[in-house]
Order: sequence, then C-alpha cells, then structure tokens
Amino acid sequence: MHILVIEDDKITNQNICLLLKRDRMIPEAAYCGRDGLELIKLYEYDLIILDLLLPDMQGIEILKQIRQQKVDTPVLVLSGLNQTDKKVECFNAGADDYLTKPYERIELLARIKAIVRRNRGISDAVICIGKIKIDMNTKTVFVGNQLVPLTAKEYALLELLALKKGITVTKETCLNQLYGIMDELPDSKIIDVFLCKMRRKIKALTGGEDYIQNVWGRGYILKAPDKNPRSR
Repeated sequence: MHILVIEDDKITNQNICLLLKRDRMIPEAAYCGRDGLELIKLYEYDLIILDLLLPDMQGIEILKQIRQQKVDTPVLVLSGLNQTDKKVECFNAGADDYLTKPYERIELLARIKAIVRRNRGISDAVICIGKIKIDMNTKTVFVGNQLVPLTAKEYALLELLALKKGITVTKETCLNQLYGIMDELPDSKIIDVFLCKMRRKIKALTGGEDYIQNVWGRGYILKAPDKNPRSR
C-alpha cells in the first residue's frame, strides 16, 4: 500500500512512516498542507493520513479541496482534537475515518487496512482469486495449503493487483507502489522481472496456471485463468 502522511510534527510523521514500513507499506511524508496537495496531484495513493492542525492551512481545507477536485483517495484523519463537532465536520467534508491521538499502533494499522479494503469493495482481509489466497493481515500467499515463497516486493506487487480487482494496473503505478518517491526510480523493466519470478512461483503450485496477464501498452491484470477458453 502506498500511503501519504500529512503531519507537521516531524517525530510523529517519522514514527508513523516507520510503523508503516515495518508492515510492508510504502509511506511518503509531507510536513505541510501545500506539499501534501502537490504530492496528491502527482501520485496515486491508497490512503492519506491527515493531521488537522498544519502550519500553513487547516486539514479540513485539504479535505475539501481534494474532494472538490474529485480525488476519491480515502482519508484517515489523525488528530488530537476530540470534539464531536470537529469529527462531524471532517466526515461531512469527505473523511473516511477519524482517529484521535494518542492511539494504539495496532489500531492505526487495522484502520488503515480496513479503509483500503472498503474503498476497493473488499470486505475481508483475505482475498481469494482462483486457487490463490492472499492474506493481507499476515502478508502471506497460499495455493491450497502451500505457501508461495514471495519476496516483500513481489508480495506488495501481487497485493496491489489483487486490490484492483481485475482492473489493469500501469507499470508507473507499480513503480510508485514499490518504491514511492525517489530521486531516481529503478528502470521500469524491474516490474517485468518481479512479475516473471512471481508467475514462475505461482505456476509451480497451480499446475501451470497463469494468473497475471500483460495488457499490451497498458499494464497488468490479476485474474483467475479461464477454465473454458474459447477455441479460435
């Protein structure tokens, strides 16, 4: 998951980013509202974590702006403000959830995962596609009772494709998901390398079935293979 953290307190922001990294997520840090808005324009995120009290603008204004611009990325407000009217204002402006500080780390992670699942129309932490079972809580993938030995990057890529639910994912989205914002991103061919290795591991456990398809000129899609392909 690619997550933007808009929080002006550097220690708090860094702690959140470290927590997300430990859970195999890709966080990006913004320390003011304007930087956050610029990043939202440039990159596709799975979730935005938003503080309300920022040095240059109120978090509620960021919420209003991105919703007016038809950005549907889910937003989790993380704030020390506990007043009911403030929470209601945020929900009315387009927030998906509101968590008050101080918070338990395990609760923050659980809310993040639940919000992203809901946004993708997925009710369970386990996604089943054909013979493949992806557990987003444990970050593991099984074919039947056999564990698919994926690396962290391979798992992140497979989870991204699974969350898109049969929608074509571009190579640029894959790069951002795996590496976030870097001065120099790896060559985009690295995605093909990851997918090739992932395909080989999955095929070895599914009897040669291919779950990852290239959509020429557009990207990649994850779906169960057609059991009754039409004869040409």
